[in-house]
Amino acid sequence: MFYQDNQRVFRVRPLESFAWLEHGLGTRHAAHLAHDPRLATLHQIHSDICVAAGGRTGLLGEGDALLENTPGRLVAVKTADCIPILLVDEECRAVAAVHAGWRGTVSGIAGQAVRHMRAAFGSRPEHLHAAIGPGIGKCCYEVGPEVAAQFRETGRAHIDLAAANRRQLEAAGIPAAQIYVAGLCTQCGAADFHSYRRDQEHSGRMLSFVGVK
Repeated sequence: MFYQDNQRVFRVRPLESFAWLEHGLGTRHAAHLAHDPRLATLHQIHSDICVAAGGRTGLLGEGDALLENTPGRLVAVKTADCIPILLVDEECRAVAAVHAGWRGTVSGIAGQAVRHMRAAFGSRPEHLHAAIGPGIGKCCYEVGPEVAAQFRETGRAHIDLAAANRRQLEAAGIPAAQIYVAGLCTQCGAADFHSYRRDQEHSGRMLSFVGVK
């Protein structure tokens, strides 16, 4: 369902059926799009703040989800263990890029993005598709008791961020069959991915993007 193309970017096969859509989930080897004039990003603060790009480009302030429906524009998030989520409205031709670390997940950023798409574009959850990209997996994401308690776990625990965000998206009304999960761990996959937990201050960032052509 997820495959890496010759540009070293992951694509999602079900999303390729939308001819009007441009999307990709970056790797450590992907061509850097940070200076693409079509691109909008945020200063990510591990929050539940959603921002409507409205055709603007560049750095659009603070938050962790960017929404767009303007043709010729891309919205993106940067990750290095946190979960990138791309939301696509097949009916309204609107999109969102979401950054979900543990704090954003606890704050419900994925569900908030769905609600903001509904408010901004009239999106209906049953028309949304969600791609949950590579991030740190449950295999590697051991956390202490304070973080574990936020996920209703006790003591030290291994947290599955992708599964937690999938549950939020389903609770927001997106059909389970329209949620696609990469199941790729950034800490395990050193050949393909940056990982802050693995590489600390030497880690780079990967760009995941989505937009309307």
